[in-house]
Amino acid sequence: MSLYDWDFRAPTPSTMGDHDVPRASSRLEGRRIALLVTGGIAAMKAPEIARGLRRHGASVTAFASEDALRYVARDALEWATLGPVVSALTWKAEHLSDGAPFDAYLVAPATHSTIAKIAHGIGDTVVTSTMISALGRMEQGRCQVLIAPTMHGTMHNSQLVDNAQRLAAQGVKMIAPRDAYGKHNLPDTETLCIAVGRALSASPLRGRKVMVTAGPTPVPIDGVRRIVNRFRGRLGAQVAEELIWRGADAELILGDGAWRPKAPIPVTVTRTYDEYRDTVVARCKAGMWAGVFSAGVADYRPKVAVQGKIASGQATYMLEMEPTEKVIDMAMAADPRMHTVAFKYLEGVSEEELIRVAGQRLDRAGLVVATRGEDTRGTDQRALMVRADGVTPIENKRAIANAIADYLEGLTGNVAMMKAAE
Repeated sequence: MSLYDWDFRAPTPSTMGDHDVPRASSRLEGRRIALLVTGGIAAMKAPEIARGLRRHGASVTAFASEDALRYVARDALEWATLGPVVSALTWKAEHLSDGAPFDAYLVAPATHSTIAKIAHGIGDTVVTSTMISALGRMEQGRCQVLIAPTMHGTMHNSQLVDNAQRLAAQGVKMIAPRDAYGKHNLPDTETLCIAVGRALSASPLRGRKVMVTAGPTPVPIDGVRRIVNRFRGRLGAQVAEELIWRGADAELILGDGAWRPKAPIPVTVTRTYDEYRDTVVARCKAGMWAGVFSAGVADYRPKVAVQGKIASGQATYMLEMEPTEKVIDMAMAADPRMHTVAFKYLEGVSEEELIRVAGQRLDRAGLVVATRGEDTRGTDQRALMVRADGVTPIENKRAIANAIADYLEGLTGNVAMMKAAE
């Protein structure tokens, strides 16, 4: 289709209003976020950040310095936040937010000058005055403070490092800038939203190391060909994303299947079954609190992989296969203390048979996520959460990811009670 083939029809009707945002989640539902905007060119992205936070349920109030309003229009900020911009100190003492305290303060973008002023308690703008109060609230355990530095590379100097380290030592979350074109750039909006979510999370998963495996594990036939299944790892990516939001130190081990998650989560891509096996076992040997094994691991591989390229044009070509090692068993052997969530996928069986087969893994895994090909609908699917105490059906990938994270959170309570009993 040509770029110029508009047929002049009206847009599809929608119930969304002009100021509404499509909801991505309710992870920040009920949270009040102060978005503090300073005078750098990246301030032009502030309306997008505000709407991103709102997509996850937050209410947002913008504070903007006079310099910031040179780069982003007041009307754009008010349209994005659904409220007036605080750009000056008045008798209402908006910088103190006594009447409606904020859960988190996000300075994005934060210039070199603003970071220095915040670090040394200088309150000469609406943003820096607000931050004096915000730091006091943070020290009292009443809010979280996050700063996203942005500036030209020549402005990265020892003063910046000293001031950033000073703030980090106080408890401020310094969000790593995106490194590009010799500059500290503002991270993408979803990264900032996740940073806020992690800072506000009260989940017992905070700081726990969790490995999530996902996607296929290709096995080479020769130097250019490989056998690969149709799984791409979207469910595993959603599990890892949910764990990241809740504050876990989660990593996604993704088999190479020509797909990459858009969410900003730590990802290690493994190109082959052997690389997947070695990576998983190494992570477990280093110590994992939990492992979620959703990868579609190859059950067989060619007994001999041909070096180079098999010549084409042959009438037939026989490929002798041999079983692969069970990586999940190797992983559990490498770290017997690791909490394990296993997956079982079957086709052409009843739910009763699926549950029976999945239950065989409960000898070592506390939860088995059982799925059938018949229950896959496009990119979504239905699953049975099989545990020793019963089976729970879950209807979509987002809910499956939430259920797995809820299960892991429950284990932290069990661990705490066990320690208390000791």
